Amino acid sequence: MDNKNEEEGLSLSQRAMVIGTLLGLMWVIEIVDFVATAGGLDQLGIRPRSQSGLWGILRAPFLHAGWQHLSANSAPFAILGFLVLVRGIRDFIGSTLIITVLGGAGVWLLGASNSVHLGASGLIFGYFGFLVVIGILERSFMGVLTSALVLFFYGGIIWGVLPTASYISWEGHLFGLLAGGMAAKWMAK
Repeated sequence: MDNKNEEEGLSLSQRAMVIGTLLGLMWVIEIVDFVATAGGLDQLGIRPRSQSGLWGILRAPFLHAGWQHLSANSAPFAILGFLVLVRGIRDFIGSTLIITVLGGAGVWLLGASNSVHLGASGLIFGYFGFLVVIGILERSFMGVLTSALVLFFYGGIIWGVLPTASYISWEGHLFGLLAGGMAAKWMAK
């Protein structure tokens, strides 16, 4: 463990627990949504340009449109989120807040009218953008290696910023990616 990790007091297993807890919360919310509201929580996501939709910016990453949606987001969220968290709790919290708020605000301002945007994919695209850009900006060996590995294994998600299907929030993907890049620019050492 390097000095940065020792100063923050979190071991790798504790970092994995943080990611696991957030992912577990997403699954618990989906169970509650399925059992108690028959999908009614899905309406609490980001509703572009509506006052009630503003709160959706903070709720959207935890809400999913069913089991398939949550399952598809779980592994990328866990892996990319963990890689950001390995950099440090400050980077994880800071980038998560920036991606959630700025990415969500972009969706709220420019998303399709009469739509609801939800899911952790905005965060996933944001973590992807953060990890790629931070490696380029910092030019450390580990940062560049991480960027290269993230691009190699997850580079194909870039196509998700294109409007390919009406039920996929390409706006969430695009604004999450841009917010992740901005977070990296602001947080680079």
